[in-house]
Amino acid sequence: MKIPRIAYAAYGFALVVIVIDQLTKAWMMGGLDLRELGHIPVWPPLFNLTWVENRGVSFGLFGDGSARWMLTAFQVAVAGILGWWALRADRRLLISAIGLVMGGALGNVIDRIRFGYVVDFLDISGPHFYLPGFLPGFLANLKINFPWIFNVADSAICVGVILLILDSVRAEQEAKVGLAAEKS
Repeated sequence: MKIPRIAYAAYGFALVVIVIDQLTKAWMMGGLDLRELGHIPVWPPLFNLTWVENRGVSFGLFGDGSARWMLTAFQVAVAGILGWWALRADRRLLISAIGLVMGGALGNVIDRIRFGYVVDFLDISGPHFYLPGFLPGFLANLKINFPWIFNVADSAICVGVILLILDSVRAEQEAKVGLAAEKS
């Protein structure tokens, strides 16, 4: 089977994400000793480096580590499906999205296999946002805190998913424009 040239771009994006993700995690563990320090203020309260061993998924689901191998298998399967999809994709935005999500998933898989958890360290949980006071009842002046601590792989997955959605919307719009042109 011949691999289309554009598919190599997705695999390249994935490789870049994996390398950057693993290098930053190695730096946090070895260079900065973040595991021992626990927390390093960088730009308080907006951004800090905070050590977290994420044994589950978002919002503490499976946080006891019981689903380690299930999550690993799921992420490998997702990366495999995305790798297959890259062979059939023909749009640059779609290829970029596939590569980012695939690289992010595999970056976290490496952690789960090596450590039994995913290393998270980018901490933006400091900012607090207040809803406007004119909202009714309990919503008035409600303080919202974003408790997200993540890593490069997580960021790549989020950006990749946003690009997938954007590509889907663009492809749908282009299909409607093409259909309209054919009708006239």
